Amino acid sequence: MNTQERLQLICRNVQEVLTEDRLRDYLERNIPLRHYIGFEISGEIHLGTGIQCMAKVADFQKAGVECTLFLADWHSWINDKLGGDIERIRSFAYGYFAEGLKSCLKAVGGDPDKLNVVLGSDLYQKKPEFWTAFIEVCKNTTLNRIMRSITILGRSEGEAIDFAKLVYPPMQVADIYALGVNLVQAGTDQRKAHVVALDVANQMKTMPLSSPSGEKLAPVAIHHNLLIGLGKPPMWPIDPDRLQEVWMAMKMSKSKPDTAVFITDEPDVIARKIKKAFCPEGEVDFNPVLNWAQHLVFALNRGPLEIKRKAEWGGDLSYNTLEELTRDFAEKKLHPMDLKTALAQSIADLLAPVREHFAQPELKENLESLRDVMSKVKLR
Repeated sequence: MNTQERLQLICRNVQEVLTEDRLRDYLERNIPLRHYIGFEISGEIHLGTGIQCMAKVADFQKAGVECTLFLADWHSWINDKLGGDIERIRSFAYGYFAEGLKSCLKAVGGDPDKLNVVLGSDLYQKKPEFWTAFIEVCKNTTLNRIMRSITILGRSEGEAIDFAKLVYPPMQVADIYALGVNLVQAGTDQRKAHVVALDVANQMKTMPLSSPSGEKLAPVAIHHNLLIGLGKPPMWPIDPDRLQEVWMAMKMSKSKPDTAVFITDEPDVIARKIKKAFCPEGEVDFNPVLNWAQHLVFALNRGPLEIKRKAEWGGDLSYNTLEELTRDFAEKKLHPMDLKTALAQSIADLLAPVREHFAQPELKENLESLRDVMSKVKLR
């Protein structure tokens, strides 16, 4: 695979690369690329986390990138996940979260056996100099900037928070340097932390990123697209000038379980949720069902999308591209319910190996334990 082919594979189906020029430079100079994506340990994994994120990890692996899954137990504790119980958080990190993400990676064509898995607590114990790097990040970042960055926790600017949450953004930046990774991945909701990581690169003296020749490097940040939830947007019709704002507000959330599909949902549950999805006939500018078809079918090369219809309703249809699907839907040649039925079947098929993985007795028990915990704690 040549440089251009690797570049295209790394950059496909993403919303932003900071920066593509830097990435190309690293590829052309054969600087080894080391990646990470970090996750809080919270409730059940949904499609946005499991499939959307792991699809890019699979691309990175195919492009020869060393990939790491970071289980952010400290960050989860700071952000009050699973009731803010650190031991509970750690108990589900490997037994549920890592297993779920690795099974999703396999489902989208990646190699879970080549995925490094690192728990935050283990990293900080192994590399106590992390805390020196953390202070360096803090010394090169303003308080105002950190306060603006709390949106990466799913919090609003100006929201009343405890002080611990202010250490979350610089810890996330310090993770990058402690892990020694030069390719960082997340959704666009984590952009503020990544920009800080790029800005402080030249100031880092403890565990700086460097090339094989010792040259200081700044990380490349890859922001994948976010899946939106299936619910109706907060405003309808949407002001065209606020479309991007609404897309961000509608990102899939486990706190709204009826508008999200979880990776172990059974086919009938998937069908029920998608059947209720917001999907106005002929609407293509903001349509969660088309959004899912784009990212979970066509972007993953899982087409064609097969529409099964009775002859009196026009007969079967087959779509090989999003453009064909969008055109027919806009022209009302395809009814929302027919699209929903086909998408539900496609997603159920995609998640079949994940459900099979969690049918193992120990993993099934871990999942049931997590669900029991989630029924008793406030979900964020």
